[in-house]
Amino acid sequence: MNRLTVLSVVTASLLLIGCGQNKQADTATKAEPAKTEVASTPAKSETIAEKATKAVNAVKESASNVVAKTAEVAKEATKEVTEKATKAVEATKEVATKAVEKTKDVVANATAPKAPAQFAKCAGCHGKDAKMKALGKSNIIAGQPKADLVKKIKEYQAGTRNVTGMGGLMKGQVAGLSDADIDAIATYVSSLKK
Repeated sequence: MNRLTVLSVVTASLLLIGCGQNKQADTATKAEPAKTEVASTPAKSETIAEKATKAVNAVKESASNVVAKTAEVAKEATKEVTEKATKAVEATKEVATKAVEKTKDVVANATAPKAPAQFAKCAGCHGKDAKMKALGKSNIIAGQPKADLVKKIKEYQAGTRNVTGMGGLMKGQVAGLSDADIDAIATYVSSLKK
């Protein structure tokens, strides 16, 4: 039932109750002049009083039924609204969580350090984020201190470093790098999280 129907039923009930009370008042007023008649016909006055009592009781019962039905409808409506509100809250939470994740991704991409062009050679073995063991042998280089990375690259250039048999391969990869190139690569790799 919608609210308008419920309000109409309540209003009609109240009008019926009010009409019943007015009828009682009218009956009492009309009964005054008829006292002599009532005295002469006692059976007739009891019948009128009984009818009035029955009418009042019927109106009271009807009003009680309307109140009970209104309470029931209100309870159902409250339950329905609560369920819909809960679903809306859950949907909002889901959308908000997705928005937060997307925002985190956008911020991470916007603030992530940019790989220098010279790192392209390194990415082939070490991975684009420097988190791969080169040829399954080397250590992960992401997040290593910049000074250590510069030292290791220069040692590979000089041919004095040969960890896990990769010295020859690394010497060829870093041979043409300038000090500025080495610095840029070391800066980038050291800024990456392990």
